[in-house]
Amino acid sequence: MIRRMLLDTGPLVALLDRGDRYHAWAVAQWERIEPPLLTCEAVLSEACFLLREYPPGVKAIWELVDRGIVAVSFRLADHAAAIARLMAKYVSTPMSLADACLVRMAELDSKSAVLTLDGDFRIYRKSNRQVVPVIMPEEER
Repeated sequence: MIRRMLLDTGPLVALLDRGDRYHAWAVAQWERIEPPLLTCEAVLSEACFLLREYPPGVKAIWELVDRGIVAVSFRLADHAAAIARLMAKYVSTPMSLADACLVRMAELDSKSAVLTLDGDFRIYRKSNRQVVPVIMPEEER
């Protein structure tokens, strides 16, 4: 049973960018998910960077955070060693900081799933070689 949704960059950008090929999928997911969606600063940084030429999108990110729909529930400094281990383990993928944070968040919360467009989450494993539960479009599986 999934109780908490962990938010990756792709679905956040797709929600806010009507021109994104996954926009309709992202809107449908957001309509089904109970807030808050939990994330980390690295995801917000990536999303702001990707939406940098679309100021209303960047503003919308901060509105979602301000309204508590998206919550930053992860403190990187508390998990730096674990993040470093994950990034070293998946260096050939390579694993981004945001992905490492989300995998670590999934390790800490066994009843969570990652809302993502990133097929690398099919490769990543939580501690004890457990699959990271994901919600992603069928064609990305």
